[in-house]
Amino acid sequence: MIRKKIVIYVAVFAFVMNLAWPVMAAEKETSIYDQLPIFADAISIIQTDYVEEVGARDIIYGALQGMLSSLDKHSQFLNPDTYREMKVETKGEFGGLGIVITIRDSLLTIISPIEDTPAYKAGVESGDKIIKINNESTKDITLMEAVKKMRGKPGTDCTLTILREPEQKLLEFPITRAVIKIKSVKDVRLVEGRTGYIKLIEFQEKTPRDLEQALDNLEKQGMDRLILDLRNNPGGLLDVAVKVADKFISSGKPIVSTRGRRDSQNMKFRASARFTHPGYPLIVLVNKGSASGSEIVAGAIQDHKRGVLLGEKTFGKGSVQTVIPLSDGSALRLTTAKYFTPSGICIHDIGITPDVVVEPESREEDEEEPTVEQVAEEISGLTEPKDPADDRQLSQAIELIKNM
Repeated sequence: MIRKKIVIYVAVFAFVMNLAWPVMAAEKETSIYDQLPIFADAISIIQTDYVEEVGARDIIYGALQGMLSSLDKHSQFLNPDTYREMKVETKGEFGGLGIVITIRDSLLTIISPIEDTPAYKAGVESGDKIIKINNESTKDITLMEAVKKMRGKPGTDCTLTILREPEQKLLEFPITRAVIKIKSVKDVRLVEGRTGYIKLIEFQEKTPRDLEQALDNLEKQGMDRLILDLRNNPGGLLDVAVKVADKFISSGKPIVSTRGRRDSQNMKFRASARFTHPGYPLIVLVNKGSASGSEIVAGAIQDHKRGVLLGEKTFGKGSVQTVIPLSDGSALRLTTAKYFTPSGICIHDIGITPDVVVEPESREEDEEEPTVEQVAEEISGLTEPKDPADDRQLSQAIELIKNM
C-alpha cells in the first residue's frame, strides 16, 4: 500500500503540475507539496473502498470539475465531449432557443433573450432563473451542460421552468427550437425628423461593417443625432465592441482595459484614427439585458461624456474567460481578467448605471395577470419596428435628444 501511495503521489503531482502550473506559479511550491498527499490519499481510498469500481480518468475529471467550479461561476472544466460541443460552429445556423445564459447566485440565469428567436417570442426575460430544462433540475448544472440540453434539432420542443423573482412565480415556457440566425444590426430608421435609430442585437465579426453602412445610410438621409439601442444585447467579441465604440470616441482615448494576474492579460484598448463620424448628439439605450460588449461601449461613451446613457442598470458581465486546451482533448475555461471602463471602474458584478434611469412600465398591482400565451403574443409583436409612443424608454430618449 505504501508503494502504491508513493506512485500515486508522483503521478498526481506530475499530472496536476502539468495542467495547472501557469495558474499556480505564484503560489509557494511547499504549499502544493503539503496538500498533494491529501489528494492522493483520497484517490487511493476511493479506488479501494468505494462501493463500485471507478476509473482513474473519472476520478481526475471529477476533481478538476470541483476545482474549477470552486474558483468562480464562469470557470469550468470541459471534458473532451463538452469541449467539442463548445467548438461547434455557431456563426451560421444552429438549432436552439435563442438565449444567452450565465450562472448567478448559483442559479442558471438568462442574461438576455436574443431578439426574433423562439425564446424572445415566448416571453422569457433577462434575469429569469431557469429552474428546470425539460423537467430536469438545473441544480449544480454547468453552462456547457445547459447549452447542450437546450440545443437540438429545429422543430423539436424544449420546456423551461423559470423563476421570475420580481413576481415570485414559477412559469413554464414550452419553446420550439429553431434555426438561430442572428443579424447584429437591425431596425435602422429615422424615428422623428433627423433623429436616427439603430438597434444593435449582438457583437459579431460583421457588426462594425454593418454598423458603418447603417450610419452612412442615415447620414445620407440627413441624420444629425442618433439613438443607439443596446437593450437586451448580451455582448459578443471584445475586439468588435472596441471597434463599435471607436466609431464614436475620439482618436487616442481609452475605450476599455482588461486586468488579470499575468502580464499578457493586462491590455488597454484605445480609439484609433478611424474616427469617421461627427460628434452629433448621441443617446445609448441600455437595460438589465445589456451585458459584456454592450457594457464596454456604454461605459466608454459615458466616461468620455460622448453621449447620454438612458434606461436601466446593465447586467454586470465583465470578466474574460480563456479556453486552455489540455493534452487529452479536454480544456479549462478559466476566468483570466476583468473589464474596466476608461475611468477605472470594474464592470463585473456591478454593471453600469445610466445617466438617466428610466424603468420599463410595470403593470398596476390590481391589473389581472396575463397568461404566458398573452405575454408571448405581446412580445412577438415587438419584432417589427415599434411606434415610439409604445416604448417608454425610446420615447423619453427622443424627447431628450431634441434638446441636446
